[in-house]
Amino acid sequence: MVGQWANSEAIAGWEQRYRASLINSISGYKPANLIGTSDECSGENLAIMSSVVHLGSAPPLIGLVIRPGSVDRHTLRNIRRTGCYTINHVTHDFYAAAHQTAARYPDAVSEFDAVGLKSERLADFDAPFVAESPIKFGLKLCEEIPITLNGTHFIIGEVVHLYINEGLVNAFGDLDLQAGGVVALSGLDRYYITELIEQLPYAKPK
Repeated sequence: MVGQWANSEAIAGWEQRYRASLINSISGYKPANLIGTSDECSGENLAIMSSVVHLGSAPPLIGLVIRPGSVDRHTLRNIRRTGCYTINHVTHDFYAAAHQTAARYPDAVSEFDAVGLKSERLADFDAPFVAESPIKFGLKLCEEIPITLNGTHFIIGEVVHLYINEGLVNAFGDLDLQAGGVVALSGLDRYYITELIEQLPYAKPK
């Protein structure tokens, strides 16, 4: 075998940032999403995350992993307090600004203002959407599952508001992420433009 090989002992011995970057990448391309929340005083928070996963369509459930609470996680705190949040797809037009939301801004500073993105309130929902995002949805918190193995939190939310720019979804419900300019993320800081290879028919035994 040509290339790099490591067992669990070797992985545990890697330098921390090297290990975090590589292990964060081996699952492949991930969605780049901005999570929008508000605190009880209407202060707004925005944070980029790549751990969003589809859980089911009826009801429409989305999972989100949030890192350990060893420091004050504004997003997790706001979701717990208000019970709602938004997920907004990141595009090639503003991925650099979205990436900057990962910086640890003080609680009183809105990441919207800090990185130059526009907050948008829709349908009297209690969490902010990203105006620049072509695909965005609001969720109500359904369940929080603590993951004791590493201290992370698995947040399950139900989609209660969905906004998609015109022309990005067809009559069959197929969503054209490429036309929307949506980017993918690998590791912590590598952004990619996606390209459709082919749409295949529903798989059946031959």
